[in-house]
Amino acid sequence: MSQRLKLEIKALDAVEGRDLVVLVGEDLVLSGPAEALAGRDATSLLARMAAASHFKGKAFSGLTLPSPEGAAYERLIVVGLGPSSERGELDFATLGGAIAGRLGGGRDADVVAAMPGAEIEAKQAAEIALGLRLRSYRFDRYKTKSKDKDEAGTLSVTLRVTDPAATRKALKVAEAIAAGVLLARDLVNEPPNVLYPEEFADRAKKLEKLGVEVEVLDEKDLKKIGMRALLGVGQGSRRESRVVVMRWNGAGKSDEPVAFIGKGVTFDTGGISLKPGAGMEDMKGDMAGAACVVGLLHALAARKAKVNAIGVIGLVENMPDGNAQRPGDIVASLSGQTIEIINTDAEGRLVLADVLWYTQDRFKPRFMINLATLTGAILVALAQENAGLFTNSDELAQRLTAAGLATGETVWRMPLGKAYDKMIDSKFADMKNSAGRYAGSITAAQFLQRHVNDVPWAHLDIAGTGMAAKDSEINRSWGPGWGVRLLDRLVRDHYES
Repeated sequence: MSQRLKLEIKALDAVEGRDLVVLVGEDLVLSGPAEALAGRDATSLLARMAAASHFKGKAFSGLTLPSPEGAAYERLIVVGLGPSSERGELDFATLGGAIAGRLGGGRDADVVAAMPGAEIEAKQAAEIALGLRLRSYRFDRYKTKSKDKDEAGTLSVTLRVTDPAATRKALKVAEAIAAGVLLARDLVNEPPNVLYPEEFADRAKKLEKLGVEVEVLDEKDLKKIGMRALLGVGQGSRRESRVVVMRWNGAGKSDEPVAFIGKGVTFDTGGISLKPGAGMEDMKGDMAGAACVVGLLHALAARKAKVNAIGVIGLVENMPDGNAQRPGDIVASLSGQTIEIINTDAEGRLVLADVLWYTQDRFKPRFMINLATLTGAILVALAQENAGLFTNSDELAQRLTAAGLATGETVWRMPLGKAYDKMIDSKFADMKNSAGRYAGSITAAQFLQRHVNDVPWAHLDIAGTGMAAKDSEINRSWGPGWGVRLLDRLVRDHYES
């Protein structure tokens, strides 16, 4: 990972960089601090250039101008805020990403965190900094040519704010969240020959430096526990499977923990039910759910969240050798229920079944949320715009939806029901691991629900959002680290003591 951002927080009293960034609405009026720092000719220059280039101040749009005559800076960069009527809904992290995109690498800039007619609060300024940080991420550790590695250069930003002390305090939280997102991105982007189950577990172990308790269960442990469904997925690989249990104890000993569970298939060939070769390289990202859980635990620990949080990830590699699981096999999960294997490429739900049962049985959590790049069917339903949300709790549904709208990591609730559940009944076992094409995401969720007992539970199918991400103002990475901000916001809003 390469983090090409140097960030400082200072008062609204000077311009030191080669670029000056100011914010305007649709009326193209500069704030008082922006006008004072930009110079008296900046307003008229902006009006002329905006008319010539049809710049309307649309949210997150930008216009680059030469500096007015006599100015100490070289470029004036104007970034739009949109209409004043929508200012209360402005996403400041996206604004920070748009600013970083306009600046590019190899520049040093002053960003005036001031809006016409309204003050940018410390938390909002910290969100701008978060967006700057996320947009500046690059995964280039395997680039050997210096031209490729250095083409973007380091961006040096001085964020000019009304209250530097308050902003620095708020920035500590934003930086913790950013670190969690970037850790998740690194994990998703790594090649599968580097990041296999044992290595993934070793990286999760590094959370101990932040005070997270980390327990790694190897195959001997998993056999003793009885995680036969999970072990069946990995039995065709030379790489041993692992389960990692992470515990952040930020609240009282008597406080019930919240639990997050991640699917961590470090590479998915489909097993005996082999996937087509085209695009199979993307299956290195089939562990994005586990990456999110590790990133989230990092964020919670780094910001000293006042919550008891459990993270459990099941790490396997699904390969098709002579010892691999076969279609037609029947395995018993940790819950004691038997499963007929219809398709070995429906493997993630087998991993999660054991890990979900283990988590609810051992930790008695307040709720469980699992994340998994589980089904291609969710892409058919929701494309890359939303993660699929399946839950037995209306309260969790409402809170996750609100957190998604607040962070831009949006979810869409999908149905569960007895008719769908019946579709996974098996002639030979308690259930089968695939019901075919129709309602594929729903039947996968029904399978998971059979392993949660009565615990409030939500399943996030992130096959469309967790890897091969679309470019956005805050992400240019194949692995976006999706879900860390969503779940951190959920915890902050509702579950910290």
